[in-house]
Amino acid sequence: MAHTKQTLLERRYSLLGLLLIAPTVLVFCAVIVYPLISAIYLSLFSIYTPTLDGEWVGLQNYATLLAKGEFWYSLRTNLIWTVGTLSLQIVFGIGMALVLHQNIWFRSLARSLILFPYFISTVVAVLVWKWLFNDLYGILNHLMMGAGLIEFPIDYLGSMPNAMVSVILVGAWKYFPFVVIAVLARLQTIPGQLYEAARIDGAGPIARFFDVTLPQLREVLVVIVMLRAIWDFKEFDLIFLLTGGGPVTSTQTLPLLVYKEAFSLNQMGMATAYAVIMMLIMLVFMVLYIRRTRTEDGL
Repeated sequence: MAHTKQTLLERRYSLLGLLLIAPTVLVFCAVIVYPLISAIYLSLFSIYTPTLDGEWVGLQNYATLLAKGEFWYSLRTNLIWTVGTLSLQIVFGIGMALVLHQNIWFRSLARSLILFPYFISTVVAVLVWKWLFNDLYGILNHLMMGAGLIEFPIDYLGSMPNAMVSVILVGAWKYFPFVVIAVLARLQTIPGQLYEAARIDGAGPIARFFDVTLPQLREVLVVIVMLRAIWDFKEFDLIFLLTGGGPVTSTQTLPLLVYKEAFSLNQMGMATAYAVIMMLIMLVFMVLYIRRTRTEDGL
């Protein structure tokens, strides 16, 4: 009798658990599962965007995009953007975190101000940088010409490789505070005894960084690189607002190519095929991230 009551109680708790997680599951299906399945389904059609009328073409969209040089060029540009901006984010982020970890008198104010680029709206940030980069009245050209570094204004966003370098710099400036936050949090947990032991052994500041600090930061840096690689790979608004993918298609990444196919060329089926390919590429980073986090948790 007691065993029967216990079994009944366990079933009621299981039912209660299902009821509690049901809203989350429904929201997950509505915002992730359904759009994903719809995108894969649409990628098998040739669809005209304004009317959403189309015909079944199967895997023809994928065969076409893989044969197009524009896809591979955009993928290459996407990788250059991701690697470039991520590398600068790591370098600037670690450097600034080391500075803010020191006992300086304006540390509290600096820690607050360093978050400004990350929290500011992308539209506002892009507008400010476009004014700075302007080749006619931008302050960067004005200061460089005044200092005698250049004779003529530089076209930062209208020529290559200036456009790609400018986009990468703005992206690094916009997102490096995320690295600062994560690295600074880890720096504060490193035992001071490790640095004392290194000093006793005669290690200088550079040696202590490579022998103590960097190994201690390795785990958090792996997670940062994986997360930022996923986010930077799918970046759209910053690049679109700065250059629109130009000059011509020199800074056109895969997200911009998806937008172009869907709303400029009105080929929604082809655009979703590009989006599915992007999802598969990012899935690699996601799998690596999940495996890494499970390894750290000992699962």
